[in-house]
Amino acid sequence: MKTITDHLAQYAAYHRDRRNIATHLIGIPMIVVALMILLSRPSIIIAELVLSPAVLVAIVATLFYLKLDRALGLVMAILLAACVYLGQQLAVMPTASWLSWGVGLFVVGWIFQFIGHYFEGRKPAFVDDLMGLAIGPLFVVAEVVFMLGLKKQLHAAIEARFA
Repeated sequence: MKTITDHLAQYAAYHRDRRNIATHLIGIPMIVVALMILLSRPSIIIAELVLSPAVLVAIVATLFYLKLDRALGLVMAILLAACVYLGQQLAVMPTASWLSWGVGLFVVGWIFQFIGHYFEGRKPAFVDDLMGLAIGPLFVVAEVVFMLGLKKQLHAAIEARFA
């Protein structure tokens, strides 16, 4: 299995332009929220827990992120839980409202992505490796963590691959 450094370095190779990274900081969260909204239907309630495809996707993704890095995985778990919660709140709205929010955020999020790749002059990472779709949200969190001056060793290891 690839390490977190492998995954993030491979994804970062497609995201060197700061404008592209900036658009991803907006677009990827919009896409993740949209997916959690759209996957929040159908749902069932078991022992006061609302279960939906969104919950299952969030659990699988969280386990993957935790296996790569505990600290970043924990941050991802919290963020995904918030997205699932938001999705559940919007899933009880009338179908037109639920779909408008989900599809609207999804489309606008991808517009941000493609604008960023226009600046980059390179296709999105998922075109060459579908795993890029799973790594994108982790990349955004890692970029914010790096901007805060945290995880310096991981950041240096990723950047060393481009030196």
